[in-house]
Amino acid sequence: MKKFGLIGAAGYIAPRHLKAIKETGNDLVVAMDINDSVGIMDSHFPNAEFFTEFEEFSGFVEDLKQKGEKLDYIAICSPNYLHLPHMKFALQNGIDVICEKPLVLNTKDLDTLNRYQEQYGAKVNSILQLRLHPSILALREKVQAAPAGKVFDVDLTYLTSRGKWYLKSWKGFDEKSGGVATNIGVHFYDMLHFIFGNITHNEVHYRDEKTSSGFLQYERANVRWFLSIDANHLPENAVQGEKLTYRSIDVEGEELEFSGGFTDLHNQSYLRILEGNGYGVEDNRAAIETVDVMRKAKLVENPTNPHPLLAKVKN
Repeated sequence: MKKFGLIGAAGYIAPRHLKAIKETGNDLVVAMDINDSVGIMDSHFPNAEFFTEFEEFSGFVEDLKQKGEKLDYIAICSPNYLHLPHMKFALQNGIDVICEKPLVLNTKDLDTLNRYQEQYGAKVNSILQLRLHPSILALREKVQAAPAGKVFDVDLTYLTSRGKWYLKSWKGFDEKSGGVATNIGVHFYDMLHFIFGNITHNEVHYRDEKTSSGFLQYERANVRWFLSIDANHLPENAVQGEKLTYRSIDVEGEELEFSGGFTDLHNQSYLRILEGNGYGVEDNRAAIETVDVMRKAKLVENPTNPHPLLAKVKN
């Protein structure tokens, strides 16, 4: 049984980590969040220590280490801009990390993590759960089996409505979230790299606080992409879940169906990590470089390969 800490216990994604820690037979010793709405912990680890101040959390973790009871892992579900300092804290204490996406916001931060891993002998693991999805794996096999020169035409569309709260939270500030393309899109860019190989061209056609669109070329694909949190862009067949969402990946006229099959992917990710087969720092580089460029790139006017929805935002 491994001993876990968790940072960001009140966050949206934390319940999946609590469930994965529990269902893989491990123990949560301590958790931390500046928000105290963490009653979800009672369903999994009612005896875990909890702090609302990072200084208290860090002191508790360091005391455990001094007593010879060092944590094995710290799971990090904090806001994007805090991932790097929270990982550095864990690594400095010789504790392995399991971090949510995006691992970091900037490419240079990956090099920092590599230095910390080497200096302190602990390891960074990341949650790249789409790489474990059966539909994604099947498409990857199809692409690898295609003739070597075959380049696929792909349209990626992800529209997920968010209320007024979104832009007033940390997610609405580019320096904290990385912007829309990073916050809701980074796992898609990792998926595209995983399926279609290395990126060869990256251009951005539109970018504001709610919407981003552009064109990517990979070794095996040309991808027109459009991401938005603006409910005005949703089609009539948007799916009503916790929020109205429309997600489509069209590969040469065939729709990639992966709306289901997500419930167990964090558990699978944890099992891989516990076996020593987790995705590490370098597995994240392609996607982090992609969104890093998107954030800074000059917009391409009158592009030759716009996503079909681009006309909607430009009118």
